[in-house]
Amino acid sequence: MKTKFFTVDKLFDNVTRIGGLAGELCYLVEGREKALLIDGLTGVGSLKALVRELTDLPVEILNTHGHVDHCGADFEYRQAYIHPADITLLYRHGDEEMRRGFAASGGAEVRLEDVVPLCNVRTLPIADGDVFDLGGVRLEVIAVPGHTRGTVVLLDRDRRIVYSGDACNANTLVADPACPSIEEYRESLEHLKTFQPAFDGMYGGHGPGPVPNTLIDEAIQLCGEIMAGTDDRVEMTGIGGRRGCYAKRKDEFFRRLDGGIANIFYDPEHIFR
Repeated sequence: MKTKFFTVDKLFDNVTRIGGLAGELCYLVEGREKALLIDGLTGVGSLKALVRELTDLPVEILNTHGHVDHCGADFEYRQAYIHPADITLLYRHGDEEMRRGFAASGGAEVRLEDVVPLCNVRTLPIADGDVFDLGGVRLEVIAVPGHTRGTVVLLDRDRRIVYSGDACNANTLVADPACPSIEEYRESLEHLKTFQPAFDGMYGGHGPGPVPNTLIDEAIQLCGEIMAGTDDRVEMTGIGGRRGCYAKRKDEFFRRLDGGIANIFYDPEHIFR
């Protein structure tokens, strides 16, 4: 299904994937008693109204991290679960013009009046090891600081999948001055790897999915190469004009030229803690 602001497709009998205008993704997971909306897109158009059409269950929203393309619906629901380390980021990226600009980057015409207004949000803390029981569906929080300091992913052991946000993908951005170092990010990935036997694929905040869990191994290897100075170290300008390096050479569609999948954009001055 496609609307003016969203695309909707069913992944499983109780899981709906929703896409925004710039290709950002969120996931509505339903249990017997309630539903959890994992991320909230950019806040252009009413995601809350769409979700009301998709489920009659009470809905809570959880942010995998605090970036502009993941927290927009927080300002409709006015209450959201988020790691405390990303609360400041939530409000900084809640700027209405910033959200309009991100949505418009997908090629659609977006008016400022299409953007959900910025407001105060009651933020509920989440931490590594928390479990959300939706009634027959349990989602486990795993902290993976790197892309942001408050990044988390959600593990569904029964489905053998992880909802991974932007924690680890083909274009993992770890170049912001507020990000942890590459050394710290590798430690986060090694923590995530301890759960690897429990899942097969990862559904992220962008791009097709699922991607295989071996993406974690690739990313850990890249961190090691960056720390050793043996990566490709491709200098580029990233989002917002920030200079940094890609660990591996890629094409314009973020496909690695060596056939791998994972890639990291990082600040060469912030490799070690």
